[in-house]
Amino acid sequence: MWAGGARAVVLDGLSRVLMVRQSHEGKDIWMVPGGAIEEGENAAEAAVREVKEETGLDVTIKSLLWHAEEVSEKRGQRFVNFFLAEPAGGALALGRDPERDIDGQALMEARFMTREEIRALETVYPEYLKDELWDVLAKCEDKWDSFKIRRVFL
Repeated sequence: MWAGGARAVVLDGLSRVLMVRQSHEGKDIWMVPGGAIEEGENAAEAAVREVKEETGLDVTIKSLLWHAEEVSEKRGQRFVNFFLAEPAGGALALGRDPERDIDGQALMEARFMTREEIRALETVYPEYLKDELWDVLAKCEDKWDSFKIRRVFL
């Protein structure tokens, strides 16, 4: 059975990307906001909800950038849709994961980052946010209807 997730690449007016830092098993991981698709919502709705929960920002989804799939014996079958989004309100602030208690929060930081700042990070998930993302954004700079499929088999 497939488990679904959604993430949002949120751009500000300065070509910076919204990133969140999470701590897992003593390791910091930077990623774009996102999480699981809940029952009764589609992937785009999940991305909007997750951005609000993790960063306090309201966003508008513009297009689908990637559909990533993972098939592994260890984690099963999973997919994540990556959407391009723009801020539509709210105020940037570190949110929290409602499924975790206050002492078990993984979210540590939320901020907009430049390409150079993201490239300098030790751990980015997925790794292609360091380079490939910027190529995709350059191609769709003036059009919001780009679509790219990325299949990942681990």
